[in-house]
Amino acid sequence: MEPVPEEPSGATTTVGRVKTDRIEGLVERTLTRQRRIDAAPASGTPAQPGHPIVPEQARAEPIPVPDSNPDTTAGDSDAPKTLADLYAEHRARLVRLAVLLVDQQATAEDVVQEAFTGLHRHWGGLRDEQAALGYLRTAVVNGSRSVLRRRRTARDYVPPHMVNARSAESLAILSVEHQAVVVALRQLPARQREVLVLRYYAGMSEAEIAETTGISKGAVKSTASRALASVEKVLRAADPVDSDSFDFGRGA
Repeated sequence: MEPVPEEPSGATTTVGRVKTDRIEGLVERTLTRQRRIDAAPASGTPAQPGHPIVPEQARAEPIPVPDSNPDTTAGDSDAPKTLADLYAEHRARLVRLAVLLVDQQATAEDVVQEAFTGLHRHWGGLRDEQAALGYLRTAVVNGSRSVLRRRRTARDYVPPHMVNARSAESLAILSVEHQAVVVALRQLPARQREVLVLRYYAGMSEAEIAETTGISKGAVKSTASRALASVEKVLRAADPVDSDSFDFGRGA
């Protein structure tokens, strides 16, 4: 009996890397596509609240940027942003980010409102607009974690079938394979879901994700790798036949 030839050194690692790249491409395309859909104006969508729930005077108070020009006027494009400015520009995007983390539109809105309320409390210690946005992203992630902790276990919690019109529209526009990825993301552990959503939906770098989630860059990379493997496992378990036909290639 002839001996079975050994695989070339590193062959298993190469195959595993190819599989990871393929599923990463699918997840990246799915969340990029959803981000573009969410960013487009929606017809018939009710107007969102125009201001955070903080004192009116605080809404118009500019970020206390050190060495800023006191003569800068409100009409100047370089004028420091106010809390109302940040709310108008970033609230909707943060809500959509939170929806991907907690599954419920109303809960996501509450998480984002709490984030802006916290931002108001820390307003005097901010360096600039980027520091404010960093605070908001971290607050949304932490608020989402708190929501998930309050649900007794992921097994006990069933994401609601009734979603708001905007969320339903976004999901309906996605292809079948992209919808399957969104469903798979909902089944991941919270930390894994956070890393993939922040990376491919929010478009954040590993360093930004590490700062937002409070973990190291190395942990971000390893968590992302485990998350991608989990997504592929969920997809194949859900429909092992159709999952083989998924386009796992990279690209938007």
